[in-house]
Amino acid sequence: MKLVIALTLSLLSALSQAQTNVKVFGDDAYPPYSFKDKKGQMTGIYSVVLREIFEKMPEYRVSLEGYPWKRGLNEIERGKIFALYPPYKREKQRPYMEYEMPILDEQLVVFCHEKALLQPREHWPKDYYGLTVGNNAGFSAGGDEFWAAVKRGDIKVEETKGTSKNLLKLIAGRIDCYMNDGLSIQWELKSLQKKGKYNGISIKKGAVISSEQGYLGFVTNGRQFPYKSAFKEKYHLILQEMKSSGRIDQIIKDFINQ
Repeated sequence: MKLVIALTLSLLSALSQAQTNVKVFGDDAYPPYSFKDKKGQMTGIYSVVLREIFEKMPEYRVSLEGYPWKRGLNEIERGKIFALYPPYKREKQRPYMEYEMPILDEQLVVFCHEKALLQPREHWPKDYYGLTVGNNAGFSAGGDEFWAAVKRGDIKVEETKGTSKNLLKLIAGRIDCYMNDGLSIQWELKSLQKKGKYNGISIKKGAVISSEQGYLGFVTNGRQFPYKSAFKEKYHLILQEMKSSGRIDQIIKDFINQ
């Protein structure tokens, strides 16, 4: 028995020594996609997906760490960090990152009070003329056609800081609709429902405004990271398997409904 224990410990020690330590950084304030929990640990949909992928890469010991987004971009631009999540694909603006396979789609959508959707409103923004649409203060979402309609007075915009405050206005009927990332809205509605501030049925999804894809961006200048090529190859293989099997979709559903 002692021999078995000794051999097991020896094997674990050898495996540990053979592993390559890798740090991957994520946006620390982008719920429900990527953020720090109350214990300071990285969580969110992207974090859950990446942890599951990295667990299937035993040759690497990967840790997830959080950075403010601007700091993360600055660090990877300087070649100081190996990978950052979840950037959108901006090859011209950010040539210091490599983007090869998106993890998931993020949709910018409009959610409305059920009274505003008594008539079909499938087309953005023309079907929303005459309504008041909430927007996060400082955000430029909606598209050029939408803001042209606002300038003409065809649509009214009310800006409020933060998703929660906008949704409370929507629930109270002080605005007709609210535009933001779809999963962020669903996440916050669940939270408000748990707090007894939302009945769970009066807010409905309207039109999809646009879509973006989030990636794990790898540093272009990988001189400090000799394992980059092999790591990327294994990572993309497992990610593709998870996408094809529907596992990514299940992770999203489980996280939002937890």
